Amino acid sequence: MENMENLNQEKVSPKHVFLHLFVIIMLYATTINFLTLLFQYINVWIPDPLSEIGYYSASRYYDIIRFALSSFIIVFPVFILTSWFLNRNYSKNPAVFDMKIRKWLIYFTLFVAALVIIGDLVRIVFVFLEGEITLRFTLKALSVLLVTGLIFGYYLWNVRRTKPFHRHKYFVWTIIAIALVTVIAGFFIIGSPKTERLRRFDDQRINDLDNIQWQIIEYWQRKEKLPETLDELTNEISGYQAPVDPQTGLPYWYIKKEENSFELCAEFNLGRDERGSSTRARIPKPLGARELDWNWEHTAGRTCFERTIDKELYPPYNEDDKAKNQLRPIPD
Repeated sequence: MENMENLNQEKVSPKHVFLHLFVIIMLYATTINFLTLLFQYINVWIPDPLSEIGYYSASRYYDIIRFALSSFIIVFPVFILTSWFLNRNYSKNPAVFDMKIRKWLIYFTLFVAALVIIGDLVRIVFVFLEGEITLRFTLKALSVLLVTGLIFGYYLWNVRRTKPFHRHKYFVWTIIAIALVTVIAGFFIIGSPKTERLRRFDDQRINDLDNIQWQIIEYWQRKEKLPETLDELTNEISGYQAPVDPQTGLPYWYIKKEENSFELCAEFNLGRDERGSSTRARIPKPLGARELDWNWEHTAGRTCFERTIDKELYPPYNEDDKAKNQLRPIPD
């Protein structure tokens, strides 16, 4: 018996130390990304006008979801596979199960879980006292308590075991199912990669049209007339040239209507409510804030935007203005 124990002890190698350390790091990364996803899902599903200051400010939630989702899709399977591999080692070699490093790491995980529970709850309560919506506060607090509490309870039970346990597959499959639901919910919120690419093309079109619009206004202020075509905006000295559609490479439509009014048109992939997900349209429009997306509402397909230059808001430049702004008249 003593020889058998010595044989098992010899099978314990630095590989097992690093495997235990690696699985704990993967656990931390998985937990952080999972809680991040839950928090951002709550922020999107229950929008707060005080937090979502316009579309582009609120869209940071979607960027955070994409990054957390990308990390979770990679890190979580690695955590599950490494844990499975370690459990197989426990069955083959009980000495690995009795390693001191394993218990040290489990106790450290319990310590970190307790700190996370306390720290996150303090932060959530602080945000609630700042005026956070009660439902958002409640859901975030429950998310932290459930996730970290589950980890704390599982590892507290784990550290008290004296031998490997082989009947926790239902627990593992439940965790995997929850992870799958979380990932699917993420794609439902942010949209598929194909939809996101189409949305980015539309975002670039909006930026291009806004840029062209201001170039037209400046042209009118400097020359007191509108250009006949967008080619007249080309300036070899400044290097400006009207951008073209990023997807097709074709010029945008420009129509001169009257002395101080014009239309700009573009072909969009998605309508306003389709850009990313149905939940994106629920974000409220801010009061008194200028955001490009609200200034360029559109549907899928060709959309034209009519603009009229207000002479009082955008008066023609005089010579003093040109000197002050270091403007040079555009040559006829």
